Amino acid sequence: METLHALAASLLNPMVLAFALGVLATLVRSDLKIPPEIYAALSIYLLFAIGLKGGMKLDGVSWAEVWKPITAALLLSLATPLWCFWILRRICGLDAVNAGAVSAHYGSVSAVTFAAALAYLEKTETYAEGYLPALLALMEVPAILVAIFLVRRSAGAGERPGNFGRVLHELLTGKGILLLLGGMAIGLLSGKSGYQQVAPFFETPFNGVLALFLLEIGLVAGRHLSDLKTVGIRLAIFALVLPPLHGLLGVLLAKAAGMSIGGATVLATLAASASYIAAPAAVRVALPQASPALYFTTVLALTFPFNVVFGIPLYHTLAQRLLSP
Repeated sequence: METLHALAASLLNPMVLAFALGVLATLVRSDLKIPPEIYAALSIYLLFAIGLKGGMKLDGVSWAEVWKPITAALLLSLATPLWCFWILRRICGLDAVNAGAVSAHYGSVSAVTFAAALAYLEKTETYAEGYLPALLALMEVPAILVAIFLVRRSAGAGERPGNFGRVLHELLTGKGILLLLGGMAIGLLSGKSGYQQVAPFFETPFNGVLALFLLEIGLVAGRHLSDLKTVGIRLAIFALVLPPLHGLLGVLLAKAAGMSIGGATVLATLAASASYIAAPAAVRVALPQASPALYFTTVLALTFPFNVVFGIPLYHTLAQRLLSP
């Protein structure tokens, strides 16, 4: 019954409905479009707001409180691409390059799915630790590097990844990492008193901006629905089955790390999410031979909608069941 209530709350969430509107607009061939400049501004706002608020909440947090969650997050980020790569090669039948590209996306994390999880916890009045944006930043890069390493070991000479230094530069200077880490540094240095000066701009409008961003993601996802036929049934199953399994693993690791129910929900969401900002940029540089139709379609047309609509309430319910006394 709790799961049904959580699912109903998720389906009626303005952010989820905005995403659904974007998909519908594409299906009915509406002329609805969000200009690229506005889309870029929305993404900058969300990433910087997440980092800034997270940095402010890190003020006064001790290493003893965060080392276990950080270890859990890094373990997830390093290990996830290993079994994803194996499944994609052995069960889904992908070649090494495409298996590595998809693994990079599913090992890395989605900042927007993270933001949706925070919005869900806010609506359900569930406490979550302030250091969670730090886990988001930590989990973006390692899995991509592991996936590229796996391709280097498995691919033929003509399929080997591009220049590793260029890939690392793309990852560390990309807007996602730069805005998250930069925002966290500013929030930590300015503290709670400094954050209060800009709180009216980054607090109340946040969910509204997230709704507009998800409207655009719905438009993009709708355009990729026609590519589902190129994905194949095995990869489609992968995109829908792996996230809840990763979510369960995230909850178990959060429990071992002593995190709260809200923190476990967010770590599970991160483990279950798939990147579509940092990973695509790195994959385009490192694995230009990989098919964007495969990784974009699985992430945006399957995994992202599943997590936003069904996954987050599911992970919250799992956290409640496994962490409640």
